[in-house]
Amino acid sequence: MTAQETKFDRPVSIDLQENDENRSLVTAIQGDNADLLTSYTPGLVRLQAPARLEIKRESVEAQLGRPWETHEFQMAIVSLAGNISEWDEDKIVISWGPKVEDDEDEDY
Repeated sequence: MTAQETKFDRPVSIDLQENDENRSLVTAIQGDNADLLTSYTPGLVRLQAPARLEIKRESVEAQLGRPWETHEFQMAIVSLAGNISEWDEDKIVISWGPKVEDDEDEDY
């Protein structure tokens, strides 16, 4: 992070496997994030946004033409830069905000 950059304007990104089903996911994410930068490499798509990136279930379902549950995102993602600051049945948010707390991990 540079001296001028704060955690709130630092870009977030996700890397997804490039395959037929994930192309619909990429198209949905592109439609919901106006300032998104998309980079393609063999077998991989990187989606980068300033400060915040949203994946909306409703948009993904419209692109896929079938019901989609947000937990399916786990099968597409290779890596991410940022925190998963929100994850529920309607959307996933990647940002530099607070992480989603997982109550199941408290026992370890």
